[in-house]
Amino acid sequence: MTPEAIRDLLKRRYACRDYDPNRKISDQDFHLILEAGQLAPSSYGFEPWHFLVIESEPLKQALAPIALGAQKALASASHFVIILSRTQASLRYDAPYIDYMMREIQGLPEDFCEFKQQRFEIFQKEDFDLLSSERATFDWASKQSYLALAQMMQVAALRGIDSLAMEGFNRQAVTDLLTERGLIDPSEWGVSVMVAFGYGLDSRLANFPSLPTLDQLVTWVK
Repeated sequence: MTPEAIRDLLKRRYACRDYDPNRKISDQDFHLILEAGQLAPSSYGFEPWHFLVIESEPLKQALAPIALGAQKALASASHFVIILSRTQASLRYDAPYIDYMMREIQGLPEDFCEFKQQRFEIFQKEDFDLLSSERATFDWASKQSYLALAQMMQVAALRGIDSLAMEGFNRQAVTDLLTERGLIDPSEWGVSVMVAFGYGLDSRLANFPSLPTLDQLVTWVK
C-alpha cells in the first residue's frame, strides 16, 4: 500500500455510533476480524484475552440498562463483542494457563519453559509490580486486550466496516450478568472492553476532526 492509501485507511476508522440494522457483515469478513484479534501481539505471547460474540437478543436487552454507552450499538450493529481479560489467578507466572501456553501452544522445550517462567516471574514481581494487587494484573491484561481490539478495528476499516469501542458500562454489573448466564468464571476472567461492528449510517470522512500535530505529539530524543 502507498503512504497515501494507509493514511486514508487510518482516517476512515472512526467511532461509529449509528448503524444500519439491515446491513450485516459477511461471515467471511467477520471471521477475518476475529482472526485479527487472534493474531494480535501480546506481552510474552500469552494472549490473555477471549472474545464473546453476543448474538442473543435477550442478553443484548439485559445488557442495555447497564451499558448505557452501548445501547445504540446493541440495537443496530451487525456484530457486538465483549472482550474479556484474564485475572491474576489465571495469569500468574505459576498458573496452569501459563504452563499450557508455553508447552502446548508455543511448543517450547522444557529448559526454555523454565527460563521463560522464571523471567515472567521477575517481570510480574519486580519489573512491573503486577502481583501487588488483583487490579494491577487485570489492568495489565486489559492493556494486552486493547492491542487485539485495535487490530480488529483496523482490519474492519480495511474491509469498509465501521466500529465502536466502548467503556460506557458498569463493569461489575456486566460481570455479574455474564456470570449468572454461565458465560464466564469471574475467578478467571474479567470484562475489559466492548466493541461493535457494522455499517454506519453517517459519513465521517467529510468531517474528519482536527488533531494535534505530530510536532505536538512527538519529541525526538537525540
